[in-house]
Amino acid sequence: MRRVEQIMGMPIIVDLQDTDVDISVIEKVFDWLRFVDTTFSTYRSDSDISRLNRGELTLEAVHPDVREVLARCDQLKDETNGYFDIRAPFKGPDAEHALADSISAPVDPSGLVKGWSVDRAAQILDAAGAHNYYINAGGDVILRGRPSDGPLWRIGIQHPFVRDRVAVVVSANDLAIATSGAYERGEHIVDPHTGFPPTGILSVTIVGP
Repeated sequence: MRRVEQIMGMPIIVDLQDTDVDISVIEKVFDWLRFVDTTFSTYRSDSDISRLNRGELTLEAVHPDVREVLARCDQLKDETNGYFDIRAPFKGPDAEHALADSISAPVDPSGLVKGWSVDRAAQILDAAGAHNYYINAGGDVILRGRPSDGPLWRIGIQHPFVRDRVAVVVSANDLAIATSGAYERGEHIVDPHTGFPPTGILSVTIVGP
């Protein structure tokens, strides 16, 4: 069963190849992703993140998943020497002012939430006994097992200049893939130390377990 829904402002694809798994698990996966959207969206005024940023919720009052994600984001900020930062950066060359501005800036954990939510979606499929599936949430991909028509999943990485071309094809059985670039949404990734987008980079793809 292959299903596509528009959630979090992007198409999310779940392709389940197992024929012996109850397909109702697909609905559970999309229920989970809709919950993530309503809880973490920075565009919805009623989400926990929006209400936290407006001071209407304390950190103790948000959903436990929000506390888990924010704690992981803080950990990643330390692990990356500040290059992963969920607070909106000051758009200027003065790093000292950028740091001061970030202290009171609203939090936006979107850079972690999408991949984290896909990992959880995969756990739902795993718990249902699925072994062969593919999830793609706007460039965050998890592959398990194999497709019905071949030994390996083949994932094309979008060419940053030519819309109907791929830059490379990743073939694998069990892999996570994450791609981000300015060609889809414009300049939306910045260096927290400067407040400006990085230069000389069109797209980045990371693969791992």
